[in-house]
Amino acid sequence: MSEPAVLYEAKDFIATITLNRPENRNSMTEDVFEGLRASIARVKEDPELRCVIITGRGKSFCAGADFKTGVQRDGGATRTLLPNERSFNMYKPFLSILSIEIPVIGALQGHAIGGGFGLAVVCDIRVANRDARYGANFTRLGIHPGMATTYILPRLVGLPRAAELLFTGRIVSGAEAAEIGIVNHAVPEAEVMPRSLELAREIASAAPIAVRWTKRSLYRNCDWDPVPAAESEAQLQSRTFETEDSKEGVAALLEKRTPVFKGR
Repeated sequence: MSEPAVLYEAKDFIATITLNRPENRNSMTEDVFEGLRASIARVKEDPELRCVIITGRGKSFCAGADFKTGVQRDGGATRTLLPNERSFNMYKPFLSILSIEIPVIGALQGHAIGGGFGLAVVCDIRVANRDARYGANFTRLGIHPGMATTYILPRLVGLPRAAELLFTGRIVSGAEAAEIGIVNHAVPEAEVMPRSLELAREIASAAPIAVRWTKRSLYRNCDWDPVPAAESEAQLQSRTFETEDSKEGVAALLEKRTPVFKGR
């Protein structure tokens, strides 16, 4: 019997959630979604927890959509979903991290691309592998960004820098991600988890009620509401899936070549 797609451990007031499909680069597959859903439910049911760490095994934190199996999902719906609903359902499990009341640290031991980058930026604090690659490469695939990326990224790095990253679909190193404010820290791969645990323990040593309420105030005062933005993005993303450019972008990715976009 294979190991679970997502591992869960709780110790000393800290929960660690580990994406555990390294052979598939921890892509957004149904078993990963289900494991993450169950892990988040366990976090919410445990009143003793004070911090959560989300990490992955292997060279990728999360590679985003699994283009071999499809980039939209019905999520077990009992009716036929509209294309935009299927696009939103692709990101919904990751967006549920936003509902966790205690601080969430992303221990980004490996690459985080596309939807996987979206998973990274919905964490409260990020510790990156300085040599790994991070970014929202949607336009390089011929599709509109999803996972509230157009909402979150400008709030992290500012509008001009976010515009450059999103328009180009550029991927940056962990070291550059720290320089421009996408991540809090960029360290060697072997130090990602120890640094994340150090931060988690520091958070866990503070007064837990005060920390939870501080997190709530922090995001309320920023008018933080990414989910409606993700729903809006899903409308446009689902339409770009209909274009020839998106088909060319995905084909080029799978064939490991440079795409040739024609604007149709």
